[in-house]
Amino acid sequence: MGFARTCSVALVGVEGVVVEVQADLEPGIAAFTLVGLPDKSLTESRDRVRAAVVNSGGEWPQKKLTVGLSPASVPKAGSGFDLAVACAVLGAAERIDPRALADVVMIGELGLDGRVRPVRGVLPAVLAAADAGFEQVVVPESAAAEASLVPGVSVLGVRSLRQLIAVLTDEPVPAEDPDEPGRPGPLLAGLRMPGAGAATGMHGLHAVYGQGYDLADVVGQISARTAVEVAAAGGHHLFLEGPPGAGKTMLAERLPAVLPRLVREESLEVTAVHSVAGLLPPGKPLIDVPPYCAPHHSATMQALVGGGAGIARPGAVSLAHRGVLFLDESPEFSSRALDALRQPLESGHVVIARSAGVVRFPARFLMVLAANPCPCGRFSLRDTLCECPPSAVRRYQAKLSGPLLDRVDLRVEVEPVGRAELARRGAAGESTATVADRVRAARERAAARYAGSPWRTNGEVPGRELRSRFHAVAGAMDEAERNLERGVLTARGLDRVLRVAWTVADLVGHDRPDAADVALAVQLRTGVPRGVPMAIGALT
Repeated sequence: MGFARTCSVALVGVEGVVVEVQADLEPGIAAFTLVGLPDKSLTESRDRVRAAVVNSGGEWPQKKLTVGLSPASVPKAGSGFDLAVACAVLGAAERIDPRALADVVMIGELGLDGRVRPVRGVLPAVLAAADAGFEQVVVPESAAAEASLVPGVSVLGVRSLRQLIAVLTDEPVPAEDPDEPGRPGPLLAGLRMPGAGAATGMHGLHAVYGQGYDLADVVGQISARTAVEVAAAGGHHLFLEGPPGAGKTMLAERLPAVLPRLVREESLEVTAVHSVAGLLPPGKPLIDVPPYCAPHHSATMQALVGGGAGIARPGAVSLAHRGVLFLDESPEFSSRALDALRQPLESGHVVIARSAGVVRFPARFLMVLAANPCPCGRFSLRDTLCECPPSAVRRYQAKLSGPLLDRVDLRVEVEPVGRAELARRGAAGESTATVADRVRAARERAAARYAGSPWRTNGEVPGRELRSRFHAVAGAMDEAERNLERGVLTARGLDRVLRVAWTVADLVGHDRPDAADVALAVQLRTGVPRGVPMAIGALT
């Protein structure tokens, strides 16, 4: 009887569970049994592994073979167990010393010719292995850079099963034929899901940092530009309402470039989610810029918050983690999909319950809603160009529920741009670089204030902490409290006004919010003009 074991990782959402892959050979009729709650793609690994071993020059054992995946209670999906199964079988057949396999984690799919193909979720899998105390990991060569992001783990990238066998048996490592230059690499196909970029709006992930996305290109819109700056500085959600062509999409596309770059911990969180989703940019294993996700308004609730058949997949709210989720034409989204955003907006994560188990995805994002004032987009109190009946206008505006809008800190009406503003020369607004410097300084002030606490931005601080520990200047909140008594603000709205006031104070350099800072916060919250200068520079 031969026995060998090695390890791999099963992913449950973006969290990994180390799985022990055991192979047992016994005399009897040649058979291959795979146990341990595998899914369809994992069950098919029996044929892939057998062909890969034979085509790699190995001899397939003609005995009764049982491969067990432990713990058996954890659902296991995907083809990333192929490499571990093949090595466990070869260890049981004594082609490889079983002692060389026991403390190694192996992740990778095998082709029929023995090549090792990449799989999604390498980074969270290696993170799980490191947390479990493993120090040696074997991954496909094309995913070695992603696995190397985890400190304290020795990563071996292999191109084929032949190379791995040679390394484990101290034999000369055979050279594999390199890919022809100029031809697409077939091994990279496992890193991306077909069509996933276009379906989720992630195809422009890094375009927001290109030359064509500068705030200086936005003509006029002082109120909207101020709202974008405040949203970036404090992590506040934003609602832009205005007619078509006023610049709502332009402002949203320029918001990610105003946000500070991700720190190391945030980069690993974002990269892990995108790795599981198969959306890592080619040649860039670490995402260090805030992501930008703009799903189409036909997206389902599962596409927004995550889910799907079988093991749940991350949705748009998780793909926008630590970045921007832009919902253009937001009233056209289904009401169920929009209302499903309430929980992640408050908690910063999504919990999805399925029959196969419960999955938790991170979802701390900055939401930007954009909407027209009516179905035709021309409704205004200053003219009569709108042809929509009042009932249609009310029905259209009611598609955004009150509880959802109550979680939005900033509401700004984007006015149409006139000919005089478009023709004006030499009076461009501040550039993205200028605003980003001010946002970075404001975030540093907030981080120093919240040092030693779990919060880093004003938008994350609970209301009870703001009221008990972080007070505004005496009398500064009087007008906001009167709005609460009149029903203009809810209790949650009052807390959010105080959060925004702290962000405004950080931007202008005040130690505590004064009456002007709170008045601007109330104006940005309610959308009602209160005679406060909208430009941040006017408050300094």
